[in-house]
Amino acid sequence: MFNVGGTFHAIENECTHEGGPLGQGLLRGDRVLCPWHGAEFDVTTGAVLSPPADYAVETFRVVVEGGEVCVELA
Repeated sequence: MFNVGGTFHAIENECTHEGGPLGQGLLRGDRVLCPWHGAEFDVTTGAVLSPPADYAVETFRVVVEGGEVCVELA
């Protein structure tokens, strides 16, 4: 889960290149950099922004209710 300018976004934690932990990656604006090989993803859409990943990551709906942050899983 990422907080971008006060808005929460949730994406799959596994990089589509070789499974790196995106939650441990560096967040720059709305982009997260995979700590293993540097693939970059848009945390708002899941889109791949730079290789070596070829495929987007799944995104999840986030709802803030009564001060609690909830992630809706499929």
